[in-house]
Amino acid sequence: MIVVTGGAGFIGSNLVRGLNRRGHTDILVVDDLTEGDKFINLVDNQIADYLHKDEFRQRLAQSQFGNIEAVLHQGACSDTTERDGRYMLDNNYRVTLELFEYCQEHKIPLLYASSAAVYGAGPVYIESAVYESPLNVYGYSKFLFDQVLRRHLDTLTAPVVGLRYFNVYGPNEQHKSRMASVAFHNMRQFQAEGHVRLFGGWDGYADGGQLRDFIYVDDVVDVNLFFLDHPEKSGIFNCGTGRAQPFNDVASTVVNTLRLQHNKPALSLKELVEQQLIRYVSFPDDLKGRYQSHTEANLSELRAAGYDRPLRDVQAGVAAYTTMLFEQGRI
Repeated sequence: MIVVTGGAGFIGSNLVRGLNRRGHTDILVVDDLTEGDKFINLVDNQIADYLHKDEFRQRLAQSQFGNIEAVLHQGACSDTTERDGRYMLDNNYRVTLELFEYCQEHKIPLLYASSAAVYGAGPVYIESAVYESPLNVYGYSKFLFDQVLRRHLDTLTAPVVGLRYFNVYGPNEQHKSRMASVAFHNMRQFQAEGHVRLFGGWDGYADGGQLRDFIYVDDVVDVNLFFLDHPEKSGIFNCGTGRAQPFNDVASTVVNTLRLQHNKPALSLKELVEQQLIRYVSFPDDLKGRYQSHTEANLSELRAAGYDRPLRDVQAGVAAYTTMLFEQGRI
């Protein structure tokens, strides 16, 4: 049995689908469906069982599981604006620590979701404590467990891999509301209002020019499965494309992809702005000093570990994602 925590969520459900493609169906999904909308992410997936996260945690503490092959731990509060440190550290740090201790005791491989939020404002994104300075308690909750892994790397009884996700986008994120990707919000906004709004210039960046490392969820799944296939490898690895692209690229790709669906020609960024298909709003005061204006994963460690597959850029990934949702009638 493979356990996927957060398995009804965005990345988790895509991991379940990736495992299904390999023929794995003996999968225990752990999640919280109190707000049940996420169920839709599992409808097309094959799983063996579902447990609420609290019941799973209780049963784990009592060592009631005997046949776990691996744990893909994606469950967490990913709201970077959440200020409740007690909740965040219990939900993100403490649960991960408990899983780590269980997996080490029972010699079970553990892959867990870390985050590029550990780097704070950057500007260097290399897997080293020298460059880590989270800006919020979410980032700190991920940072804190990464330090636990580092202390135990030389004495592990089973492989442990932490993947620092950068800005992930793709199918099954519709339930994430304001925490959904920029691409998803751009699509919904354009379909509803006929234009896309981006933050204006700040922190030395032009309008819509803030840069992020945007990675398609299918690439994230492939990286996870690579490490599942290589139990000899442990450590903390960036999971991005190694390519920083401006928000303007995302918005332009969304708008032009949707225009093409209606047999309208693609336009340059200048033309999109002139026709007010992309508009800029003042950068929010409450985000100043708490916002990553430029993220770009250094992939040296990932490539050194042997992961050599190409990673989609925004133009390819966002276009494919937008086309898929449009054809499914979901935007």
